[in-house]
Amino acid sequence: MYINDIALKNYRNISEAYIELSPGVNIIYGDNAQGKTNILESIYICSAGRSQRSGVNDRDIIAFNRQEAHIRLNVTSANTDRIDIHFNSSKKKFISVNGISIQKLGELFGVLNTVFFGPQDLQLIQSGPGERRRFMDMELCQINNIYYYNLKKYYRLLKQRNNLLKTLQKDRRQYDMLDIYDLQLSQCGIKLLQIRENFIKELNGFAANMHGKISQNSELLSIVYKPNTKQEDYLSKLSKNHERDIMLGSTSSGVHKDDIAFYINGVNARNFGSQGQQRSACISAKLAEIELITSERGESPVLLLDDVLSELDGSRQKSLINSIGDIQTVITCTGIEDYIKDISVKSKIFNVKNGKVL
Repeated sequence: MYINDIALKNYRNISEAYIELSPGVNIIYGDNAQGKTNILESIYICSAGRSQRSGVNDRDIIAFNRQEAHIRLNVTSANTDRIDIHFNSSKKKFISVNGISIQKLGELFGVLNTVFFGPQDLQLIQSGPGERRRFMDMELCQINNIYYYNLKKYYRLLKQRNNLLKTLQKDRRQYDMLDIYDLQLSQCGIKLLQIRENFIKELNGFAANMHGKISQNSELLSIVYKPNTKQEDYLSKLSKNHERDIMLGSTSSGVHKDDIAFYINGVNARNFGSQGQQRSACISAKLAEIELITSERGESPVLLLDDVLSELDGSRQKSLINSIGDIQTVITCTGIEDYIKDISVKSKIFNVKNGKVL
């Protein structure tokens, strides 16, 4: 799978751009705040339907003093697909694949698979549980449509249950409704738990192999899923926490509280790993995503590296670059560093200045 070209109009600080990409490595360089990450973001949106940046809404995508923005992307995969995403400041975004409008975001997943890797991902181990859950959710939604729909349903039920809990703080007449929400939430949560468990198990196998190569077999990496609630206890735990949840006004147990732990040679890397070990583990996890998506989809995803190489020392830069192989990769950086010049696969270079691609 690879992207042939992408066209942008009124996209953030990019008024108009057309970029023909190489199936190999594509290097986008320029000073900070020129629009490099915006290009990677637009590609990612074509795979996930939303930005990789937290808290971004569709209005943020549209250039200042403009009412509309547009992304058009052509990708060659098992089928040749065209993705169009149209943003309007007063309407819901419009998405079409091969000229056919899609009604549900889940229909977009799998058309273009990507793995996004930025400096923030190097902090995955040190970040809070929310970022690690997001890591699971973003990848699982790409490879498993059922997961996406269950996740969406779960958070809708969770919001409804939390609203009920706040109501019950003042009025107990709807107390029996909690049992109904407990049952629905547990049924949906258990499905998510099972899929997450299998995902981390598969990811761990690929990541352990990758980390062995990076560490020259001196370290054993293990990624472990840490569910907040066991399947067999899910419903009973929700019921037991009724009074506590009413007092808090929120649901205190469930998959929305899950976490992942990284162990190096049996020791928790978050608490005892060095910064270098933590970064190597994050690289291994990201490279494992590529292997897992390739295994699930039968095609390699597009790798998006957003200024991440500058955050790594020489050995980790080399490990990451050597793992690219024949995967289409789009790299952003502030300059054409020596290690990029030495990339052996076919590459193209673009300069971005003031929102213009040169």
